[in-house]
Amino acid sequence: MNSNTQSNKPLHLVILGGGTAGWMAANLLAKKWSTHNIKITLVEAPELGIIGVGEGSTPSLKRFFEMIEVEESQWMPRCNATYKVSIRFDGWSPESGVNSYSHPFFSQVDTFTAKPFTVNCRTRRLGLDTHTQPDDFILNGLLAKQGKSPIAPANFPFQMEYGYHFDSHLLGEFLAERAIALGVTHLKEKIIAVEQHSNRDISALITSSEEKITGDFFIDCSGFAAVLMQKTLGVKFNSYKENLFNDSAIVMPTPISETIPVETVSTALSAGWCWKIPLQNRFGNGYVYSADFINSDDAETELRRHLNCLDSSEQARHLKMKVGRLERHWANNCIGLGLSQGFIEPLEATALHLVQISLEIFIDQFEQVGFTDKNRNEFNIELAKRFDGVRDYIVAHYKLNTRNDSDYWRANRDNTHLSDSLYQLLNIWYTCEDLSKEIERQQIGAYFDSMSWHCLLAGYGAFPPLAQNQPNKGDLYKEKKIQQFLQGCALNFGP
Repeated sequence: MNSNTQSNKPLHLVILGGGTAGWMAANLLAKKWSTHNIKITLVEAPELGIIGVGEGSTPSLKRFFEMIEVEESQWMPRCNATYKVSIRFDGWSPESGVNSYSHPFFSQVDTFTAKPFTVNCRTRRLGLDTHTQPDDFILNGLLAKQGKSPIAPANFPFQMEYGYHFDSHLLGEFLAERAIALGVTHLKEKIIAVEQHSNRDISALITSSEEKITGDFFIDCSGFAAVLMQKTLGVKFNSYKENLFNDSAIVMPTPISETIPVETVSTALSAGWCWKIPLQNRFGNGYVYSADFINSDDAETELRRHLNCLDSSEQARHLKMKVGRLERHWANNCIGLGLSQGFIEPLEATALHLVQISLEIFIDQFEQVGFTDKNRNEFNIELAKRFDGVRDYIVAHYKLNTRNDSDYWRANRDNTHLSDSLYQLLNIWYTCEDLSKEIERQQIGAYFDSMSWHCLLAGYGAFPPLAQNQPNKGDLYKEKKIQQFLQGCALNFGP
């Protein structure tokens, strides 16, 4: 592929599929390459809607809107969005004595309390009794407890990091409007065939109305169908089934509470877990489970019982998930994006994060070599590492569980299909070596950093039994000073 954006003919990028991934791509590409001779077309089937579930994000979505120059006041009300400062995990490790823990998002101000937290974790790993509750050391953890938004007062000298909860259908609609305003061509057509050049590069998409949509480069956002990457180019799909058992989900809304929380709650159930995501107008709920351990009817009953709505007339929707990733994320003149490139279940809200990171890496590497495929191999290596790195962090949630109420949780704990990277991280933790140095050595901090791993492992109470002889507890940490510091920081944050 040798495209020259300086020629009279524009480089034509064709995105197959809308949804959040497709419209994120359209917006970011149109914004980043507005000064280049590039044309962008997004084509989606008119009868296919977006699954409008309540969805959460990581702080990367905040950066996305900054990059496309959209204010929170412009998109949040339109999408029933709320702020998200933390994820709380209920019931994942009850036998450790820790029935609930939080993974707050880490901000600049937390550099002052990160060291006391990691030192306390190492002290506890040595068998000494000390305080290791993650949300007591991170400002967003305190804001979650107080129900405050992460919007800092004007004189606050540190940058705050936070995510959002939103209606994914409404977000897709909003992003579509923005992309079209930026000059993206939107076609509502059903694709019935794909044409290729002799070298197997994609040349055109053929619609049901016999229109031919030609392009120079294609982005596959066709969901789990992966029409271009798998069905046309034959890229292999690497399943994560042996690592992550969940393959199904049930979603349904419930009324919103008078006070809207600022965190996602992930509650362990008998064959998976349930999310609870607060939007402005409702809670979005979903049960992510393994069909190998529970059937869909029993799963729906369990979800309804958990939500106290067994007699509700509200309809639940049943979804299937394809967990894994493409062996190559860039093949010929096409990249996969969103569900078509891979999916690592909703836990920790990594789906849109991976879409955005994939886009940013692609934009940088494609432009760097004059809009050619010279960096294709580097792109594939980097994306494979990122997906596998995120997978390992999610796998650890299941491997470390201490539930004994079902075969599902026991099978997850007994699962030996762990990567060498995850084995080494757990070994470093349990032998009381330096976890931060190991994360740095493996160069995986860009996926989940040392603080995230400490939150997970400490939150699960993954520690040895306490030593018999304990020094004075007050000599081991300065909890009161840390709490006073965080309380002072949170004093004037938003309601």
